[in-house]
Amino acid sequence: MQRYGITVPVDGIPLAGQRDLFAELPDLGYTDVWSSEVDGADAFTPLVLASAWAPALRLGTAIAPVFTRGPATLAQCAASLAAAAPGRVAIGIGASSDVIVERWNGLPFDRPLPRVRDTARFLRAALAGEKVTQRYETFAVDGFRLGLVPDPPPKLLVAALRPGMLRLAGRESDGAILNWLAPGDVATVTPYVHQAGPGREIAARIFVAATGDLEQARGLGRRALAAYLNVPVYKAFHQWLGRGERLAPMWAAWERGDRRGALAALADDVVDELLVHGPPEACRERLAEYAEAGVHTPILALLPVGGDIRDSVRALAPAAG
Repeated sequence: MQRYGITVPVDGIPLAGQRDLFAELPDLGYTDVWSSEVDGADAFTPLVLASAWAPALRLGTAIAPVFTRGPATLAQCAASLAAAAPGRVAIGIGASSDVIVERWNGLPFDRPLPRVRDTARFLRAALAGEKVTQRYETFAVDGFRLGLVPDPPPKLLVAALRPGMLRLAGRESDGAILNWLAPGDVATVTPYVHQAGPGREIAARIFVAATGDLEQARGLGRRALAAYLNVPVYKAFHQWLGRGERLAPMWAAWERGDRRGALAALADDVVDELLVHGPPEACRERLAEYAEAGVHTPILALLPVGGDIRDSVRALAPAAG
């Protein structure tokens, strides 16, 4: 099934004021809402609201970091959401980044791949109702059993960028969540997920600036890309994808502390590859390229282009085409 998701909550509207928009999404053709957890809303609260406001939608976390909650607490959060929306939940977990884990939460960002693997294995057992006493490689759990066991258990996906984590997503979960890649990169990335066998879901967060103002769109894209691509895990991802030479001037300027120079060093063609932009109909055509390349669940992340963001939500919807 080809799904069509959007990141919630949207910007520019108080969270408590988004009920009507959430309720409208299924009629517009959206099948999913997916949260994020960076410096705004947490990964679970918007989805709890969506579970009541739009009971036809699937709810996904993209992602709940594995370092910033203890294993049992993460299992409780996942179980509570899955119990509130039976059969409609996909829990995406991932390492997040050293910026979020270390600088903002004061926790060591240590051995992210084993930590994600161990958390996935623990969640599988815990969400199935098992009593877990296990010394994993990166943490230990002694005698934990969920008091609220969801039926059915939620799907589990892993956020992944490079081969090791992509293979882990295929082995240990129901699929992978991708971020900041072009349609042409999908064929490079997804075979690693599918090495474990067919049936794995490929979801991808795709940043969209729905505006015909090219200068505005590229300006928004440069700021978003600079914020992400200077994080070490994303820098390594794009080096692996082959953009190292094209992004090197931006990285060099950023390391010198020249933020304005870093933005200027991001070439137009790089921005155009990684950001979906243009009038809504052009954006929908570009989004379709991701689906054709093998993304089962595109997850739109709308950048603010001015005006009422609800207009962009409606204009980018499948029903608008």
